Amino acid sequence: MIPTIKIQKNFSDALLPKRSHPTDSGLDVYAYKLERITDDDKSFFEGDSCTIVPNGRIAVDTGISATVDAGYEIQVRPRSGLAYKEGLTVLNTPGTIDESYRGHIKVILINLSNKPKIVSVGERIAQIVVCPVILSEVEEVLILPASGTDRNTGGFGSTGKK
Repeated sequence: MIPTIKIQKNFSDALLPKRSHPTDSGLDVYAYKLERITDDDKSFFEGDSCTIVPNGRIAVDTGISATVDAGYEIQVRPRSGLAYKEGLTVLNTPGTIDESYRGHIKVILINLSNKPKIVSVGERIAQIVVCPVILSEVEEVLILPASGTDRNTGGFGSTGKK
């Protein structure tokens, strides 16, 4: 079964997500409204654009809401070109839009470059991808079973070390 994304425009002039190429897994989403997240952020807004300072972040309303068939989620991911060329990425990547959520899709953009970056209304700012969801059960245990590997409880950076 191929899942269907149902899209609602929250504003008549909002842009619908679309693929750049017919076989792309992601659909580009567009900036509709730019919003300040915190008062101490030095990013500045002018008309339909925002200059995001280095390490600054903004919320971008896409102007749409969406849902997908049961058993799936919509993930919000960075656009590789923005990340690579501009240093702009989605802060909580991948963002999850659960099947039951019906609110506005907003994207948190952060500027990880060392230069201010301009984002404008109508610009492609992220992509959405449909992914299957496995709803697992939770079982509490007193002790986890042995892993059968040398790693066991080794954490960050522990693999590959002798």
